[in-house]
Amino acid sequence: MFKHPVHRPHHIATWIILTLILVFAFTVRIYHIDSVPAGIYPDEAANGVDALNAIETGDYKLFYPANYGREGLYINLQTLSIRLFGNTILGLKLWSVLFGTFSVLGIYLLSKELFHRRSAGILSAFMLATSYWAINFSRIAFRAILVTFILSFSFYFFFRGLRTKKFHDFLISGAIFGVGLHTYIAFRVAPIIFILLLPALILSYENFLKRYYKHALFFFLGAFITALPMFYNFFILHPEDFESRSAQISIFSPEINHGDVIGTLARTFSLSLIKYNFFGDQNWRHNYPPYPILDPFVGTFFLAGFLFTLWQAVTLIGRRIRNKDRDVRLVIDFLLLGSFFVMLIPEFLTGEGLPHALRSIGTQLPVFLMATLAVSWILQKAMHSQTGARIAFFSILIIALCGSAIFNLTKYFVFFANSPAAAGSFNENYTNMGRYLLSLPADTKKYVLFDEKGNDNHLNLPVYAHPIYFLTYGRVANMEIVRSDTVIHGPALFLMINYNDEIAKKIEKFSPGASIERIDMNGPDRPGGDFNIILLPGNK
Repeated sequence: MFKHPVHRPHHIATWIILTLILVFAFTVRIYHIDSVPAGIYPDEAANGVDALNAIETGDYKLFYPANYGREGLYINLQTLSIRLFGNTILGLKLWSVLFGTFSVLGIYLLSKELFHRRSAGILSAFMLATSYWAINFSRIAFRAILVTFILSFSFYFFFRGLRTKKFHDFLISGAIFGVGLHTYIAFRVAPIIFILLLPALILSYENFLKRYYKHALFFFLGAFITALPMFYNFFILHPEDFESRSAQISIFSPEINHGDVIGTLARTFSLSLIKYNFFGDQNWRHNYPPYPILDPFVGTFFLAGFLFTLWQAVTLIGRRIRNKDRDVRLVIDFLLLGSFFVMLIPEFLTGEGLPHALRSIGTQLPVFLMATLAVSWILQKAMHSQTGARIAFFSILIIALCGSAIFNLTKYFVFFANSPAAAGSFNENYTNMGRYLLSLPADTKKYVLFDEKGNDNHLNLPVYAHPIYFLTYGRVANMEIVRSDTVIHGPALFLMINYNDEIAKKIEKFSPGASIERIDMNGPDRPGGDFNIILLPGNK
């Protein structure tokens, strides 16, 4: 029977390095969080608006149906940070920062557990900590950031349970995995990973089902307990919520495939694969276009690790068939390949906006773990080579890892942070409107028109109004949302979120002396964040 290698005690040096990586990961995820990205995207602010409403009404939901529907865990957590920091950008994004940081810890633990080396864990943690892909989504208030966190810790306890045979490891693993149903729509395919793992477990562990069926029951118990509320919501209370927006953009929709499902699948699958190394997501909110989502160094390591994992899996299956060999490395190979292709499903089964780094965020875990295989190989070569070769291998490793970190951080904090296109993709002008209203004196009367007709139910906001509403709610004195029955009195400031010349002319007609003023909060160095206001004179 195959036995796992004995784990050596942790060295203080490992904990020091890991702590430094975690501190660094947290720092680059929270640094200038108020200004980079330049604006709050309306979908981010929509989460904050729902959180504000939950705080005000006490109505905390498992699933928030607005904005195509969103699982409630992330929004409900946001209520805590908003209570602590107010309806600010930090209050909105703090949980993304934290989960992005703890995902680095999760991949360290899982990598060390899978590859039985502390160095592998450190390498995985460093690459995820410095990844543009990971940093970017750790600074955006999207619930998808929870996926890597959930997967890494769930699989860590699962594989630790296989080693220790302790029931509580499987119970914790299942409980964490069940929480995944409360996170992001893409997580709904994750159970397929365990279905793919089962044959490898049976092939690699002697009498696996007999030895581990009780452990499996504990896993299912944990998952059942934490997932039950969402199952009850989806299948009993609101089955219409389960489908969400996915059916509209599915490749099985005739509007998407135009009668050619196979051809459409081939195209979407190809686009999903090439984003890692060749042609990335073209959405500035998800990536720095047109470049791939991985830098050249980690991208090369990922390709090498992917090919090695595929080759090793085929080899081990052959040995199992021919020689009856049992090798738990096959389980690891199935985990890496299975989780990669399974978590790619939410991307390639859709036909909109591909490549799509957000829908495939669940592939972060296998991508960086496979990259770790290649980097670990170089490290082991360095440690077991003669002096000259050792220096060469270590030089390659240091240059690659430092080059990767510098490449990603420069791309994000220099080029992305100062890009007008990036600012525009986050609708910076809407955020600037909110900041401008916050900056005005309390005695200034402020009228804000969210839509052209006047919004009678201010909680049924047009999506573009979310950033202004979130930032100003309860923080701007003397502000009134314009509705159909609003009577406007000057002197006052009138702000249209989407400026309309016809409305401006009507206001000037009924308020002689009104003037239009251009507000530019960015200055000449970065255009695109300006907007118009109308200054209304006092009534005669």
